[in-house]
Parts: sequence; structure tokens; C-alpha cells
Amino acid sequence: MSTALPATNSPGPESAPRPFRAPAPVPHAEPLGFFGFIQTATRNPIEIWGTRAFKEPYVRGSWLGVPNIVINDPDSVRHCLVDNAKNYVMQPLRQRLLRPLLRDGLLTAEGQLWRRTRKAIAPVFTPRHIAGFTEPMAARSEQMADRLEALEGRELDISHEMTLLTFDILQATLFSDDIASEPEGFARSTRDFLGSMGRVDPLDLLGAPAFLPRLRRLKGRRSMAYFRGLIVETIEKRKSQMAAGGNDVPNDLLTLLLKADGLSRDEIEDNIITFIGAGHETTARSLAWTLYLLSQAPEERAKVEAEIDRVLPTLSHPSQYLDALPQTRAVFEEAMRLYPPAPSLNRTALAPDNVGDLEIPAGATLLVMPWLIHRHEMLWDRPDHFIPSRFLPENRDAIDRFQYLPFGVGPRICIGASFAMQEAVIALAILMRRLRFDFVGAAHPAVVQRITVQPDGGLPMRASRR
Repeated sequence: MSTALPATNSPGPESAPRPFRAPAPVPHAEPLGFFGFIQTATRNPIEIWGTRAFKEPYVRGSWLGVPNIVINDPDSVRHCLVDNAKNYVMQPLRQRLLRPLLRDGLLTAEGQLWRRTRKAIAPVFTPRHIAGFTEPMAARSEQMADRLEALEGRELDISHEMTLLTFDILQATLFSDDIASEPEGFARSTRDFLGSMGRVDPLDLLGAPAFLPRLRRLKGRRSMAYFRGLIVETIEKRKSQMAAGGNDVPNDLLTLLLKADGLSRDEIEDNIITFIGAGHETTARSLAWTLYLLSQAPEERAKVEAEIDRVLPTLSHPSQYLDALPQTRAVFEEAMRLYPPAPSLNRTALAPDNVGDLEIPAGATLLVMPWLIHRHEMLWDRPDHFIPSRFLPENRDAIDRFQYLPFGVGPRICIGASFAMQEAVIALAILMRRLRFDFVGAAHPAVVQRITVQPDGGLPMRASRR
């Protein structure tokens, strides 16, 4: 393995406006120690990283006698998560955190169950099927623009508003408006669900048995019960519709799960909660971060607005937006670089492995962290700054496939990646064509990890008509 990684993605002429430095926890210079690590990891996991993790191709450590290896080198990422993916299974700590929420959903299932579930769901996410979703994506984005126009001048938490939007789009596309939920109640429950159930508990870090209660997650039980009840009601409604026959049963995610061979009732519920409780949340957070970053970079916002004003009138269908709006797409991709929706991809090695001069023993924890790789000093020029031009078509070849991992990588790459990209560009184009968003917080947001990367306390913004 090389000891240095090439810097890429030069931002352009020195005369260009100074880019915005996106807020993030400051890496610590000294080791945290045992108790400091537990305290920091339970408060905010992305604060555990020291300066070495952002500078070196790999970092070795151990926890409770288990070797921990952080890999930041793109070639090593490819080897471990693609070429030799069968040697790496889900890491126990990750599963202890996520399985209480998602149980046997696609994100946490393994082995034959994962393969069976992914095969059942795959038809929903073909390019042709996703293109059919773009009209409802656009329609629900227009409705959100109407809502925000009516609230013009008021201080809004744009994170909350984007949760409402992505839930509405999820409803209209993957579940054909059959989720029986009031949007505001759903958004509040999502916040409580991820904010409580998604927190690391000290018992998780110490490898305690699952039957011991995690006090930090007790608050989330009410939202868990809410989601489970919502799912049962949704399933029963659709099953009655399917039993009645006729041609009006939608061929959406819900129907495909109910028709899938070998999936139990509990597994169907688990997959629905994975999508409605977590799947939409990643896009919501990324949209909110994009609008915040643009509010801090007026010159970048002006480029997006100019592109939208120039291009949108020439397009006949929202399925064309993604390819026709490279500047809009670039700001969203840069936001996902700075605030990756899934900040960690953790595995356990089943057998010993070698990557160059790096030895990975059996049982070692392998840490592939988009949070680190996306801000790594040897991979990116000015890695902490908002520079969307990195992702313009003429610059994309400079980005290694395995140094940018917003949707994961390898066999377990996010099945909804194309769906999310279409949704995000359509939503940004429609909202920003009509509205301008300005940050009104007293200070820049603190960044915390609660499964997704979130702004602590939300993102206070005002929307005004352009």
C-alpha cells in the first residue's frame, strides 16, 4: 500500500471567491483514552476521530482486544468491499445499534435473507421504474414550494421541512399514498426515532448482551410503536386491496414485498420501516445541508439559480432534470461529500487478508468511514470547503470511484441511490426556481451523528420568493 494518496479536485483559479468552510467537529490531537472514548462516542461518534485519521491512508488501533483498522486508501476500499467482499460481514457494534430499529430490514439483513430481500425489491429501482416516479416527485416538490411560499418570512427548521417533503415523495412513489399518517406527526416521530434509537449506548461499546436495556434508547420506544402500528395498518389495507382483485393494485414497493417468496410478515414489516423510518431520512438531511451550504456561498447559489432559470423552461419532463442540471447536481453531491448520509461502513474480517503491506487479521474490525474519506487531506484539495465544481462533468474523472461513497459501495451499495439522486435534483430545481433560502441561526450548526449526519438542533432558515 502506498503511504501517500494523491490530492485531487483543484478548485480553480486563485482569483475565484473564497469557498465556505463547512462546520464540523475539530479532530483531536491526542488520544482520547478509554473513558474519554466512551464518553465521546456516546455523545457524538464523529468526534472520536483524531488528526491522523484525516491524514494517513490507514490507522491501526484496538478496542477491547479486537484490532480496529481504519482504511482511507481507495484501492484498499475496493479490495475489501468489492473484490473480497465475501470476507467481510457486518460489524457487531453496527448491528447492535441498527438491529433494534430495523431488525431484518435490507440494511441489517445478512446472508440468504439479504439476497432474497434485495432480489424482491430490485424491480422497483430499475431506471425505467424510477423515471416513472419523477412526475410525483415534481408534483410533491411543487406542493412544498407552495407551503414555503405561504410561510414566507417566518423562521423555519429546513431539516424538518425536508423531512416532510421526502416523506411525501416516499408516500407518493414507493407506497402509492397508502401510508396512513399525518405528515407532521410522522416527522416528529422520525426525529424521536432516530435521535433516540440511533444513539450509541455505552453498553453497545462494551459488547454487553442485547437483553440488557439501553437507557439512551428507551425514549424511542414510543416512536417505534408508532411506526410498527403504522406499518400494520398500511399492510392490512393493501392486502385487502390485493385480495379484492382488479387492476387498481399499484405495482410499488409494498406490493412487491407482499408478493415476495420466502419473506415472513415480520420481515416485510422490517423492510417497510427501513424505508419509511430511515431510507427517506438520508435524502432529507442531504437536501437540508445543501440549502444551508448554498446560503453560505452566494456565488454558488447564483450559479444554481442561473442554471435552473435557463434550463428548466426548455425541459418537457422532470425525468430530464438530473442530466440537464449538472450545477444543481454538483451542489447536492458536494453536500453529500461534506455530510455523508451514511458516515460509516463497518465490517468484520472472517479470515486473514492482505492489502498491499497492510495485514488484516481474522476477527478484526474494518472501518471504512465516508466521514473520513470524504474529508481526507490526501484525497481532496481543501477537503473541509464547499467546492461544488469538483463534481461538474469536466472534473469527475479526477475523483476515484472509491474515494466518494455517499451511498456505500460493493454488493451492499444503497439500492435507492438512483431514486435519491432523481428526487434531490428535482426537489432542488423546483424549490430554488421559486424560492431563496437564507440561514438565520445565531451560530453555525453543530454536526452530530445519529445514524445519519445531522445538524444538532436543526437548521433555522427563511424562505423568500425570488
